[in-house]
Amino acid sequence: MRVTALANPDGSGRRRRDLLIAAGAGACLPAWSQARSITDGAGRRVNVPTKVQRIFPAGPPAAIWLYTLAPDALIGWPRANRGPELEFLLPGIGNRPEVGRLTGRGNTTNLEQLLLSKPDLIVDAGSTRQTFAELADRVQSQTGIPYALLDGRLASVAQGYTLLGELTGRQERAAVLARYTSDTLRTVRERVARAPAQPRVYYARGPEGLETGLGGSINVEIFEAMGIRHVAAELQGGLATVSMEQVLAWDPEVIVTIDQTFAQTVRSNPLWRSVSAVKTGRVHLSPKLPFGWIDFPPSVNRLPGLWWLGSKVFPALFPEDLSVITRDFYKLLYQVDLNAEQVQRVLAGRD
Repeated sequence: MRVTALANPDGSGRRRRDLLIAAGAGACLPAWSQARSITDGAGRRVNVPTKVQRIFPAGPPAAIWLYTLAPDALIGWPRANRGPELEFLLPGIGNRPEVGRLTGRGNTTNLEQLLLSKPDLIVDAGSTRQTFAELADRVQSQTGIPYALLDGRLASVAQGYTLLGELTGRQERAAVLARYTSDTLRTVRERVARAPAQPRVYYARGPEGLETGLGGSINVEIFEAMGIRHVAAELQGGLATVSMEQVLAWDPEVIVTIDQTFAQTVRSNPLWRSVSAVKTGRVHLSPKLPFGWIDFPPSVNRLPGLWWLGSKVFPALFPEDLSVITRDFYKLLYQVDLNAEQVQRVLAGRD
């Protein structure tokens, strides 16, 4: 969940901020005079310069989305990518500087820093609720920089690519990525709908495996978007810690985890030994390089996770070679060619 916490300096800092805002707004005037009016994912009309060359991502989901469509325009990353991640990103783009984030937990930038980066456009991806629309309006009013919201739900990714193509002037590539997205989501949904039975699936986070996403949580959206029932769906909410007793009562037949420690130790842990998924060896560590395939962060990086998750929960319905799917996805969206060793490292799910 994103939390608004923009800096609000006082005293001498306020005067410096006001000067920066005035300078930033003035610098935007030529672009605004030739602006296009585009409706964003929240239904807001945003005046966008005819030529967009520098884009500030408000948070990690937006940064990944922008990288897949317009990497040259991405000013930087909310968090600097690490060495293992850089290997799977374009040289000169993956190592662009850390710029902090305007929204989300632990936001680390403010209006002064934003203006100093001189963006033509700010993009955020995720919830389009009123809270975030109001934040976008406020930042846009204070800085003079257009601020667009994308609906980050998996079901809306294809439309989001189309919108981002209009915002950035990359309509042709956006159409390709939108088509890939819609085809993928439609195919996996159709296959899951044909399943004769639904196994009990549990999503385990944390080294103990007792953190999970409840029904409606963005962390388990990939399950729900595919039509896969996860055992915690009966409880509504966000991330939560559950008891071992509750897990035993659910007795999942498939466990999906993003935690390497849990995946390595669960089979030898006496508390988990009687769980069906552990007894049958159906505990699966999801891929995470350069970004997670399940929910970390919840952006377009989850698209190959649709195929991966289907193959783990319904192996008979998803016979595709995951190596081929991985290589094709990384070529199309991350724009890098992987060798066989890199593909296997990605699919192993380790850092």
